[in-house]
Amino acid sequence: MTVRRDFKEPARCRPDQVIGREELFGAAREQLERGGSVLLHGPAGIGKSTVLRALAAEYGHEARTVLRCSPTETESHLPFLALADLLGLVLDEVSDRLPAAQRTALEAALTGRGESTLQRDGLALRLAVLSALRALAEAGPVLVVADDLQWLDPASAELLGFAARRLGDTPVRMLCAVRTEDQEYDRHLRAAPPDTLAVRLGPLTRAQMSALLDHRGFTGLPRSTVRDIHRTSGGNALFALELGRALAENPTPPRAGEPLPVPTSLRALVLNRLEMLSQEARRTLLVASAGARPTLALLHAAGRHNAEAETAQAAELGLLATEPEGPALRFAHPMISAALYAEAPAQERRAAHTALSTAASDPIERARHLALATSGTDPEVAARLAEAAALARDRGAPSVAAQLSLLAARHTPADGPPRPEVLRLDAAEDAVTAGELDLARDIAREVLTRATVPADRVRAWIIVIDTAGHAMTEVDAVFPQALADAGEDPRLLALVHYQLTWRAVLVKGDFDEAREEAAYAAALAARADDRYTELMALAFQAQIETLMGHPDAPATIRRALQEPQDPRVACHHNGAGYSRFRWLIMSDQLPEARTAVTTLLREVRRHGWVESEVHFLRGVAETELHSGHCGHALDLARESLRLARDTGIGEVASAVLTSLAEAAGGEVDRALALAREALEHAERDGDQMYCSRALAALGHAQLVAGDTSAAVGSLRRVREVEQSLGITDPARGRWHGDLAEALVRGGELAEAQDVIDVTREQALRLNRGSVLAVLDRAEALVRAARGEQEAAVAQATSAQDRLGRLGYGLEEARAAFALAQLRTSAPGPTSYDEATRLFRRCRALPWLRRVEAATEARRAQAVPTPASAPNGRDGVDGLDGLASMERQVAALVMEGATNREIATRLFISVKTVEATLTRVYRKLGIRSRVDIVRLAAGRRTT
Repeated sequence: MTVRRDFKEPARCRPDQVIGREELFGAAREQLERGGSVLLHGPAGIGKSTVLRALAAEYGHEARTVLRCSPTETESHLPFLALADLLGLVLDEVSDRLPAAQRTALEAALTGRGESTLQRDGLALRLAVLSALRALAEAGPVLVVADDLQWLDPASAELLGFAARRLGDTPVRMLCAVRTEDQEYDRHLRAAPPDTLAVRLGPLTRAQMSALLDHRGFTGLPRSTVRDIHRTSGGNALFALELGRALAENPTPPRAGEPLPVPTSLRALVLNRLEMLSQEARRTLLVASAGARPTLALLHAAGRHNAEAETAQAAELGLLATEPEGPALRFAHPMISAALYAEAPAQERRAAHTALSTAASDPIERARHLALATSGTDPEVAARLAEAAALARDRGAPSVAAQLSLLAARHTPADGPPRPEVLRLDAAEDAVTAGELDLARDIAREVLTRATVPADRVRAWIIVIDTAGHAMTEVDAVFPQALADAGEDPRLLALVHYQLTWRAVLVKGDFDEAREEAAYAAALAARADDRYTELMALAFQAQIETLMGHPDAPATIRRALQEPQDPRVACHHNGAGYSRFRWLIMSDQLPEARTAVTTLLREVRRHGWVESEVHFLRGVAETELHSGHCGHALDLARESLRLARDTGIGEVASAVLTSLAEAAGGEVDRALALAREALEHAERDGDQMYCSRALAALGHAQLVAGDTSAAVGSLRRVREVEQSLGITDPARGRWHGDLAEALVRGGELAEAQDVIDVTREQALRLNRGSVLAVLDRAEALVRAARGEQEAAVAQATSAQDRLGRLGYGLEEARAAFALAQLRTSAPGPTSYDEATRLFRRCRALPWLRRVEAATEARRAQAVPTPASAPNGRDGVDGLDGLASMERQVAALVMEGATNREIATRLFISVKTVEATLTRVYRKLGIRSRVDIVRLAAGRRTT
């Protein structure tokens, strides 16, 4: 094994450290497992070397020899240098096995002794590199690891490419990384084998970048700051880490609305062409970097009269991207804009903002530039900023509104009006709406350090509670302080008691207390003429009553929908509109539920209400899942989960729903992982409501995966938790049929029947038709297990028909699957046709896999035993007539090894395994791996 002297492998470089590259890493890993080669490509700093080191660390130990090189730009003119790095330390091992002419040429090239060149010794050198790699491979697999392939000297690249194209089935894998822009990587494939997989590394998402920053020690950054880092870095890992380091080293955070501080190292990296611009051109670019959406017209209005020529020069130097369509100017990378701004003196920045404060056409932009051009307090500037914040709020840009309100507070004199604390609280509430919970919490805590007005203090406490989300145990001590500050004021008390409603549910798990608190909060708000809080309390009371199966729930929903309404409540995720959606979906009115929640989602997106968007995305996904549109539901659920993780809002709830969607239309392993993640978070937060939801999702995934005993354990816990919470409506979680089915599989028929009977009583009382049909499907399994075959088939047939009429596509398909398993007719390949058709219509991939497994099992049962089959004796004897490789593959199949495991153990590709098995099937006259096992069993019994 050779290791270049200046190449140091990290002590621990595991795949789980490749943040945000899991899918790409998996594709590259599979390619290497198949015996193929991989070329990683992407722009500088994107993370290619990290992925390359992780792959090399994982697969380096499987190779007998690892050859490495990591060329640099300054050395790229030296011929054969990369080749010397790769083969220098193994020359003695292979030289004796090379023909004399090849050995002489290779030694001269690697040692620098003699005058070997490609022109003089071209053929001998080419053949020597190929022969050396083949000689090394005779002793065991070889892995060639080459980073920064773009700096490979031309001679080494030519020799390596010649050998790579001729290696064929020789066990030599290449793992390379190259710096490219866009998709220009084709020419680098000439130095790699023909079947090389090219893997492009693109920008990280905001959530992935947040995880990377946390992993590298930059923890505790507000989500708004992570958002700015992501925007400024353009998703580039190196740039993001350098920005994070600059923030950590800078004791003074940037002012609201200002770009992030850019460290000197990055300025030099992205602005190395800036000195070629004139001073006036640099000022023009500075004005462009300060603008939100710079155009030539804006630059002219800001006094940059030669903007066309100056921006054209910048585009030629690669600082600006050429945009043939549209008036907007765009920097080649967001980092260039940030670095330009950071490089400029403070006086020039203020001059740029002063010019833009009159040049910009948008009043919000004008106000922002005016604030950044002004130092100290100024009531007129503060008033314009407050007006701009209100305008941004109306436009559905709460994040912008929060920044403007903070700027307004900074420029407002201490004696107001309005008071700076009021403006800061406006900013915090806008930040909550935008999903920037860390920023909102920090603002509220700051206000509490100096506020003395009770209304300000209670408002700040409410923000602190809101930003805790479902983890209300973390702010339990806040409630007594908030009640003390509220005093006897009914309006302030209503706000606190509305939050106590949530505490009763999430912390105490007491629905009766929650209902009483909600009713009390609504009464207090009505006394204070606070219609917003009254409507919110009534809506939450309706949700609690729905979960309890309380008969007053419809009446409470009607009260919450009565006029006068508050537009802020109409589309709120805890408002009456969402309560009505929950009632519709639990009452099997799927088309109406879809219309209701889709309308809500459209409205909150228009207003920029991120927290509500997360909730309503889940609502649409849930409706699609019930309707059997599994692919669409999975896409929506994943979108909700990405947004939840990006904002820190509703992560547990989104993970639960995505788990259910993965179990229906994605990957069961992913469903299990998400359910366990949700359960862990819910238990840590002390959230009993979502403990039950996570357990239900986990039990469902375990059932789909075929782990019956685990499913029973999880779903029994759900039953216990919901009984303690007082949840009686079975349409809330819809786990009861899964529990009964799992119990039947485990032989617990009496308990299964008890679950069915108790749940049926509740479903009949509430008229939950889909729940009753699912219970009938489960009861059909109970009857079949007791030998009541005819009654079981009739009950399952009825259940399938009713579920189809109600529009529950996936449950209808599950009933068809159960029915196929119950039928007593002779088994055959068409027995599962109806279930297959329905699951395919739903795009229910995990269930289709289960149907395929059941079909294969029936087919295997239908195949005559080897002893009685017409060609059975020939088949048994045929095992001895297989070729050596065929016998090895067949033997590993008999041990239960997968194709990938066979490929790894025999040092061949998965494709070779598949081709070998095809030959085995043809020679033995069989059709599947199951038949190989049966033939082997026949041999043992004769």
